Amino acid sequence: MEKIIIVGGVAAGATAAAKVRRLSSTAAITMFEAGNDISFANCGLPYYIGGDIKSRSKLILQSPESFKEQYKVDVHVNTRVTNIDRYNKNVTTLNIRTGEINYFKYDKLLLAQGGRPVIPNIEGANLDHVFTLWTLNDMDNIHRHIEERAPKNAVVVGGGFIGLEMVEALVKRGLNVHLVEMMPHVMSVMDAETAGFIEHEMLSYGVNIHTGKGVTAISSKSVKLNDGTIINADMVLMSIGVRPTLQLAKEAGLDIGESGGLLVNEYLQTSDEHIYAAGDMIEVENRVSGRMVRIPLAGPANRQGRIAAENMLGGKHDYIGAMGTSILRVFEAVAGITGLSLKQARALGLPADSVVIHKEHHTSYYPGAENVSVMLIYNSETGEVLGGQTAGYKGADRRLDVIATAIAGNLTIHDLADIDYAYSPPLGTANDAINMAAFVAENNKSRYSSSITVGELDQWIVDHNPIVIDVRDVFEFKKGNISGAYNVPLEMLYNDLKAIPKESCVLVYDETGKKGHQALRILKSMGVEDVYNISGGFISLQRQAYAVGFQNIHVNLPELENKKINEGKGEKVADNIKETSISANLNTPLVIDVRTPVEFMGGAYPNAINISLDELERRVNELGDKDREITLYCASGARSAYAQQMLIQMGFTNVENGGGLMNMMRRK
Repeated sequence: MEKIIIVGGVAAGATAAAKVRRLSSTAAITMFEAGNDISFANCGLPYYIGGDIKSRSKLILQSPESFKEQYKVDVHVNTRVTNIDRYNKNVTTLNIRTGEINYFKYDKLLLAQGGRPVIPNIEGANLDHVFTLWTLNDMDNIHRHIEERAPKNAVVVGGGFIGLEMVEALVKRGLNVHLVEMMPHVMSVMDAETAGFIEHEMLSYGVNIHTGKGVTAISSKSVKLNDGTIINADMVLMSIGVRPTLQLAKEAGLDIGESGGLLVNEYLQTSDEHIYAAGDMIEVENRVSGRMVRIPLAGPANRQGRIAAENMLGGKHDYIGAMGTSILRVFEAVAGITGLSLKQARALGLPADSVVIHKEHHTSYYPGAENVSVMLIYNSETGEVLGGQTAGYKGADRRLDVIATAIAGNLTIHDLADIDYAYSPPLGTANDAINMAAFVAENNKSRYSSSITVGELDQWIVDHNPIVIDVRDVFEFKKGNISGAYNVPLEMLYNDLKAIPKESCVLVYDETGKKGHQALRILKSMGVEDVYNISGGFISLQRQAYAVGFQNIHVNLPELENKKINEGKGEKVADNIKETSISANLNTPLVIDVRTPVEFMGGAYPNAINISLDELERRVNELGDKDREITLYCASGARSAYAQQMLIQMGFTNVENGGGLMNMMRRK
């Protein structure tokens, strides 16, 4: 009978124990957990504090009793393993509550002790209103503090996953929240542009963000930053990182790897062939870079537990490493990353480029469409996908999983361009955001349409000194732009080509990058050769500006939208939409904007009235005499052409299609 001892009873440990039992009905399995609980949903802790998860019991996946009943595993909680005798293959345990010491023999030992939150050595870090969040007990202490002390101001130190999830939770509990992050932007594993999407969301909900700063002291009522700033705080959450629990392994003489985690081979064996390890305490190979890294995430930990269980019973299942695929939601905003960033890829000496697109997560005409952002990092010589990031209110998770799968399968941007993705109007688009990102990457790789990411823009501007052209409409331009950019709407570009010197370097941008690409191709076709498009357009510019800003350009940002908890995204817009009335003077010329009310609110021709195409037939009696002079327009001229035919069929004799909005504005 194989004796299996597992040290650690949460993600990797509990998974391994269950897998061992499924593989062997005779193995004697003993698990030791230093804490009070095993197999709890530690990823769900912030959501209980924030009120999304109502029942605490939902977080308890197994108890020692249920684990014993279901898997025949002897579970010892509140019990530390204090020594490993590798020669005699036994462990010494200490019951933390009773002080009882015991000894247990093993044939195979699995270390799955995870990690612990890093507590900085600063004044006040041990005060009773300063918390970390790692266990159910930590969660209970935070919940109790909020219930009993009713704090008003909280400081969250650390802008990683737990820190940002706790920012949302504390805002939902009614606190005024400050976030302090030492790095230049939150979610330092992501590019600044992606992090800027999350920062913009937090700012919209009133969160105060202090990046590039650290905490130097904590008192009972405040926190002091390293720039001298004093922040009122009657609650502090420390979330600056996780350190692997390695004392037992070190004392046993097991090898530690170059990244600071416990060293294991492809079978998850440590330097002792009878001792295995899994979870947050080990280092693994990054599947893209080949480097040894620590990736303390739940997904890899659970898979490592399964594989270690197989191998402890004689299997030879390789663990091939991880890509660090991770995602988070903060309020409504979702962002994720997989594989390498552009900076990481280039630091490894790889010939790498990246592109960004923003596209509807499902068809724009189906209600509820939201932009989803996709960043692809790829080898500029071979096209192999090296990494990716996604962001959006809807659909970011699905696209991130596609990129992760592409990396695992060694696919190229050309493969992604040709894959058929699931499509139905409520669920996707005929060319998915992944297709579009791959198309843009192919165009950039071939130099058919060269683009520059916002992360590269600062230095590129210095090196090239370009003429900058914003090809959006005048209304979008007025809301926000690059200082010094010329506003030449795409529809007007042909008319203004003579003003653009053909020998100049030209940088174009629009809202998402799509019309920027069209403008680039127009300019190239007319002999302007040195043209580049800002990848991701003004949306990407905004996000970069919010996260880290620019040194060599100034971006005028739109007014920040103020959001509130439980307020629907469309409620404010809907409240502001009012049906426009038609002049009582039925003989005056009439200009009708047949776009939707939301489009109309974004900017319209002076004195135009808004009657959407869908409402035109219902309101036709308001238009007056059939010979009244009527000019119709929309965004491009397509809907207004349809409206023109409708009115002619109804007997109106003096109806003109004015075309797109920018054509109308040129008349003014």
